[in-house]
Amino acid sequence: MESAAEAAEKDAPAGPLAGVRVIDMATVVMGPYAAQILGDLGADVIKIESPNDTVRIGKLHRTPGMTPLNLNVNRNKRSVTLDLKDEGGHARALELIGTADILITNMRIDALRRLGMDHDSLATANPRLVYAHAQGFRPDSDRARLAAYDETVQAASGLLDLAQRAGDVGAPVVLPSIFADKVAALTIVYAALAALVHQRATGRGQHVEVPMTDTLLAFNLVEHLQGRTFEPPMGPTGFPLSMNKGHRARPTEDGLAMIIPYGPQNFRDLFAAAGRPDLAEDPRVNGEFIDSTRDGEDLAELLETVTPRLTTEQWAEVCTKHSIPFGPVLRLDEAADDPYVQGGHLLDVAEHPSEGAYRVIGIPLAFSATPASVRRHAPLPGQHTDEVLGELARGEVRR
Repeated sequence: MESAAEAAEKDAPAGPLAGVRVIDMATVVMGPYAAQILGDLGADVIKIESPNDTVRIGKLHRTPGMTPLNLNVNRNKRSVTLDLKDEGGHARALELIGTADILITNMRIDALRRLGMDHDSLATANPRLVYAHAQGFRPDSDRARLAAYDETVQAASGLLDLAQRAGDVGAPVVLPSIFADKVAALTIVYAALAALVHQRATGRGQHVEVPMTDTLLAFNLVEHLQGRTFEPPMGPTGFPLSMNKGHRARPTEDGLAMIIPYGPQNFRDLFAAAGRPDLAEDPRVNGEFIDSTRDGEDLAELLETVTPRLTTEQWAEVCTKHSIPFGPVLRLDEAADDPYVQGGHLLDVAEHPSEGAYRVIGIPLAFSATPASVRRHAPLPGQHTDEVLGELARGEVRR
């Protein structure tokens, strides 16, 4: 008799990527997160993992290996445990890759070549394969063999330089998020999908390379290239508004909120709502635009003398009325009780077959015809090895 979870899986929406097979041969967060997104969109994702994947290591767990990070990046996947250095495990892995549309890996290129799992080695047997490889630095650069983690990529991409300049500190702190990993993961997703469109049109796969440092540098420079956009330069790098030291959350009567008046009218409306119409006469808020480079910090200090006059909820009403950008400061420990989070089903409670009740991070997008869904909870290590290898032996997934 099928389980409730199996029955629910059959009833779940297929998703826009139904029929696409992805092999996740990546570790930690970047590659697995990209593969999970493809799984959320309906792809059949098979995770080939070693017995000691670091994402399964941590103090917080109910079952060994089922850490919060694992639960958050490995849902909608089937787990197959294979030792790639073992002859039999290596052979099974190659067979599985031969059934795939997309392979995602962040193994170092030298290791992939030793295993015969680099693009050139695999493309002969599976010319339809979209081979998505990601690592810290470009494989053809002199930094290719450097061990790269999120913090080192934040440094090498200029993000720490921006943090140092904006905060005017000697030793900048890295952004408190594995930002580089997740930006690179999103890049892997759209690059792999673009290559998949080409594969469907031509029958041919290709090699997609996603260097983390290049990806994050390009991401940072969209707004921060500024005066260096021109040759010769017309000014320094750094987007003035983002680099403004007054660009911060404001105190309200009962908490904190991000209240960001952008134009002169925003400032005048805000001062009037705070009961200080006299400040609306300030010449700095009566020109055609706000000169954030010259006046940004002084206006920020002025704002913080008036924002404590109203509560966060009152400011939300004022900002809605006058189209002033506004956002309450969310305390993550309180996120599950936030009405906005609840309304979007962003942290619903689900029942994991082995872990019991846990919070599932919601899918932050919607499709009208092919909705994404959480069809499988994150698996135990090797949970689907027999199932997947059985399908392989029976030829159920061969192209």
